[in-house]
Amino acid sequence: MIKLLGCLFLMRIFVYIIIFFSFFDLFSQLPIMTPLASSLGATPFITGLVVGMFSLSNMIGNITSGILTDRKGPFLILLAGLLLTSISLFLYQLAFDPLLLLFVRFIHGLHAGLIVPAAFTFVANSTAKHEKGRSVALSGAFIGMAAIIGPAFSGILASRTTEVTVLQTTGFALLILGVLAFFTLRKKAIAIPAARKRTKRPVHQLFRSRPVVKAFAGAFFLMFSQGVLAYMLPLKVDNLGSDTQMSGMLLSTFGVVAVLIFILPTNRLFDRLKPINTLVFGMLTMSASMICISFSETLSLLFIFMALYGTGFAFLFPSINSLLIESTTEENRGKAYGYFYAFFSIGVVAGSSITGLLELSANGGFLFTGVLLFTATALIKFMKNTVPGGA
Repeated sequence: MIKLLGCLFLMRIFVYIIIFFSFFDLFSQLPIMTPLASSLGATPFITGLVVGMFSLSNMIGNITSGILTDRKGPFLILLAGLLLTSISLFLYQLAFDPLLLLFVRFIHGLHAGLIVPAAFTFVANSTAKHEKGRSVALSGAFIGMAAIIGPAFSGILASRTTEVTVLQTTGFALLILGVLAFFTLRKKAIAIPAARKRTKRPVHQLFRSRPVVKAFAGAFFLMFSQGVLAYMLPLKVDNLGSDTQMSGMLLSTFGVVAVLIFILPTNRLFDRLKPINTLVFGMLTMSASMICISFSETLSLLFIFMALYGTGFAFLFPSINSLLIESTTEENRGKAYGYFYAFFSIGVVAGSSITGLLELSANGGFLFTGVLLFTATALIKFMKNTVPGGA
């Protein structure tokens, strides 16, 4: 029994590493994709499409991954995602013009979208119930580390080599992980009984479960705020007379605080407290930080409020994952995670695009987002957990 538990623990650690590199792939693209598109002669409009195409196709990949994970089990989908994403990253060297780059971005996002829902389903299905909260907190720590390391790594490497070299390096890492996954995780691959394959669970059943809807809403607003940060924080810092390096330091501050909460004994709170309570605390904390940032006029205060945002992020992410795990079974958890991460992708695009369409200033954008998060928190808190006649 002890040997079996130890084996499961090591496999979960390996899946956490896969999650890290999946998000490392995402975050390492941020500093290099615009320069890469510009170097190929892309117009500002095409450059915007190149940046946004990944999120669009990633959303499709997330939903597809969820459906296939429930049918085939997480192992095969995770393995396919790693190997196909690796191939996609090597295709960037063949993108000689903006349209080819746009096509490669679509393929890359589609394949990368297969990884995360399958990986989180794998972790959820192999973790004891009383450790679910701590488990998702640890996965959040690996995502936070990817957010800190990815942009810095790609920026430094691209400045010394090329943007394509950065993408190929990530491709090699995912290829190695794919090979290791084949030998490491297939022992845990669960045979799906024929009866389970025939079980029909329509998507609308997920959306009739209020805890699942709350998890989806939390995922959307979490990444909505991230989209606003990515768009508005550099503008805010510029208004205060500083440069992009300071923006990076501020983003790293929120990431470091979140990672510390994820890995320190504070992660035990996510198993002891109800997910809805930590969700509400996390969203209210993020709301307060956004409102405070909008009124802040000094860089020192921005560091404090970004640390506050990191605290809210650290409480919200495990909460929405725990809600999702508690409200699903192994038969439909993959599909739930597929839509969950699709809402992640939608949230990022919505955050930057809506505040951009409203032509809000940096202060106005943060204030708008803070009020929106506060309103969403109230609706989530007082939403009943069941729908009459729902599943």
